[in-house]
Amino acid sequence: MKGVAFCPAHITGFFKAHMPDRQGYDTMERIGSTGAGFSIKHGVITKVVVKKRNKKKNDGGGDNSNQRQNFRIRTQVYQSDKTDVSEHVLRKFLRLGDFSDLFFDIEHHVSVPIGYGLGSSSAVALSLAFALDKALRTDLEKTKIGEIAHSAEVECRTGLGDVLASFHGGFEVRLKPGAPGVGCVEKISVEKISVVMVCFSPISTNKFIKENLSQINGLGGRMVDQLLESKSYEDFQDMSIEFARYVGIMTPRMKRIVGEFKRNDIKCGVALFGETIFSLVPHKKVQKVLEIIQKYPDGIVIRSEVDEMGARVLNN
Repeated sequence: MKGVAFCPAHITGFFKAHMPDRQGYDTMERIGSTGAGFSIKHGVITKVVVKKRNKKKNDGGGDNSNQRQNFRIRTQVYQSDKTDVSEHVLRKFLRLGDFSDLFFDIEHHVSVPIGYGLGSSSAVALSLAFALDKALRTDLEKTKIGEIAHSAEVECRTGLGDVLASFHGGFEVRLKPGAPGVGCVEKISVEKISVVMVCFSPISTNKFIKENLSQINGLGGRMVDQLLESKSYEDFQDMSIEFARYVGIMTPRMKRIVGEFKRNDIKCGVALFGETIFSLVPHKKVQKVLEIIQKYPDGIVIRSEVDEMGARVLNN
């Protein structure tokens, strides 16, 4: 049995966090964020191969295998030593039936750097959930698949709203927080544009949210209303820069690049959370954007486009 699925990477420009209330009444499905961002055609392809477990043989092998729990997890291209998000998703599926005699060989092909504000953990969770549903033939509703990935994102503290956003794809405004099926997004149509970004260093999402939550929510909530009125990806980028400056994550290098973009009449924004600058531009401006960011050779340059489809099973 096999399943292959893709989930786009997602970049958030600004947001308002919705955390559990003090009485703990909020359910996991309702925790999340409102805000705005976009999904790209780079992301995570996850392949799951399920086979009968050979108890006499070490099925797993490798660094991230666990014979007792019957799985092996590998990552390709951009690698991570952490497998907690994948393990969380797998445990949720194992509760759906008697799969004790099966071994799960899981491979993530991650085409974006991890920890740079590109929603890689959420893309891992959601692509794995879709692939497991296909491999195990559990035939879950798509929103239930998304709910499992969302719980992994929240419980592992790797993010709040990327699963909801990348589930739908496109350039989106998240109107209501929560898992797919609970949270609500409005997708904004954009002309044919390119996405160019440069990634310098990661930022711990968990640490940032914990230390800066009080600063985030006021401005993020107002920006949602502003973007719903303008429906402009150019305004979105201006808001992203304003948000990043307000919450204090702009490094000197980021300020220099933003300044150079501005002098060349090019809009840009900041991916939350990482030392990453992105630019949504018409195709004719791509070369100028590349000329600017290539002055900083220590960054990882990614050129992509907006992914309108969202997470999905691949037929291969």
